Amino acid sequence: MHFEALIETAAGVAATRSRKAKLAALVPLLRAAAAESPVMLAIAVASLAGEIRQGALGIGPAAMRALKRPEPCLGESADLELGEVDAAFERIRVASGKGSRQRKLDEVTGLLARATAAGQDFLVRLLVGELRQGAVEGLMREAIAQAFDVRSALVQRAAMLSGRLALVAERAHAGGAAALAEFRLEVGRPLEPMLAQTAESPAMVIEKFGGPAAFDFKLDGARIQVHKNGDDVRVFTRQLRDVTVAVPEVVELLRAVAAPTLVLDGEVLALRVDGRPQPFQVTMRRFGRQHDIAALRSELPLTPVFFDCLHHDGEDVFDRPLVERRAALVDAVGGDHVVPQLVTADVDAAEAFYGDALAAGHEGLVAKADAATYEAGRRGAQWLKLKPAHTLDLVVLAVEAGSGRRSGLLSNLWLGARNDEADDDPDAEPFVMLGKTFKGLTDEVLRWQTAALGALEVKREGHVVHVRPELVVEIAFDGLQRSSQYSGGLALRFARVRGYREDKTAAEADTMSAVRALMAE
Repeated sequence: MHFEALIETAAGVAATRSRKAKLAALVPLLRAAAAESPVMLAIAVASLAGEIRQGALGIGPAAMRALKRPEPCLGESADLELGEVDAAFERIRVASGKGSRQRKLDEVTGLLARATAAGQDFLVRLLVGELRQGAVEGLMREAIAQAFDVRSALVQRAAMLSGRLALVAERAHAGGAAALAEFRLEVGRPLEPMLAQTAESPAMVIEKFGGPAAFDFKLDGARIQVHKNGDDVRVFTRQLRDVTVAVPEVVELLRAVAAPTLVLDGEVLALRVDGRPQPFQVTMRRFGRQHDIAALRSELPLTPVFFDCLHHDGEDVFDRPLVERRAALVDAVGGDHVVPQLVTADVDAAEAFYGDALAAGHEGLVAKADAATYEAGRRGAQWLKLKPAHTLDLVVLAVEAGSGRRSGLLSNLWLGARNDEADDDPDAEPFVMLGKTFKGLTDEVLRWQTAALGALEVKREGHVVHVRPELVVEIAFDGLQRSSQYSGGLALRFARVRGYREDKTAAEADTMSAVRALMAE
């Protein structure tokens, strides 16, 4: 398959917001790739989903951005084949020893020399993990289903269990529904966690679900997924990193339970003497060390708390209703290590439970539909998180050029608080950076801010546009954490744009003193 055929498809997907049109571009390409070979299908699926089939290649974003691109090919002179790209990626992956970094970069340069300008842009963004052309995994799952005439639910289930969309495409092409039905949960191989959407109040949740909801305390700990197979216990983070050695408390607890096989979803928390949770970043200290675990455990013990069960005693239960999974969870680990839950359709009772969660130092609640199954890797509408959002009015210090569907627009905002210490120190920086975000920006706001920030430009450094600090934007965020990345020592967690405050000047933005007061709460 010609590489430019893939590029044209990716461009067509990126150019439209219509899901129907995206699928109309993807399905024929997948069928054409499958007609060539199963390997070609796997390469195409991975590439269109913004992934590299070989995994990490050991080339960092800084090296790629610093790489001088050769002149792109024009039109038909671009003769690069998709299989050649994959072969080059494999050579890059296995390169090691003295001079390997340069050999890797030479391979990349060789690929770029045989690609058009659009092909070069695609390759670079693929290599640095910034390929956002709209062919996300959910869209690719639907494209696979249509291309090979299988139900979307089967593709979704197989992708959830295998974590390898390219393999799912191969099986769907080769064996259809029967082949996809053979996928099973493998104890020891982590699944992408299920995530929650946002809701504003318990009343809205109960109205949305049309009846009772299961309200769990939303813990401010570190998400873990635990796999037990006999005495072999493995613990994985939200990013599927194996951290078993760092959390012996979890291993000991799971080895002591009767069920021979288990897969549980939960969190670990570092608790204060009064039982309230330590800040998230304190808990995360336990995951950054591989040595002297016993000493750190003594200083900062962790408490595991679970809220879901995916596999119990030889049976997969992830596709059973929540009420059944909860029963399996309680049966496995007992009540002491299960998150507090209230099932109710009474708004007042739910509000009181919400207050109990906040009073205990937790983030809020997660509301779940009783009949909901576990949808790994998805932000499902059957899980809704409730927590009070903090807001700050911050100043835009810089903005990054967008990519993919946001190409040609200024997207990712650099956010700063007013440095009130500068009032007494003329040498101090007037603003202190707290983080970045591109979340919450509608297409209309993106167009507006591109024009407004472009007019405030003072200099460019690569894809970063530095601007005069004049625009104030209201930012919602879930909390603050310690950070050595920024001079103020703090960073926003999960920041998103509420809207620009054209009624405010930079002098009226929130101060670092106000930010530090929030951290101290």
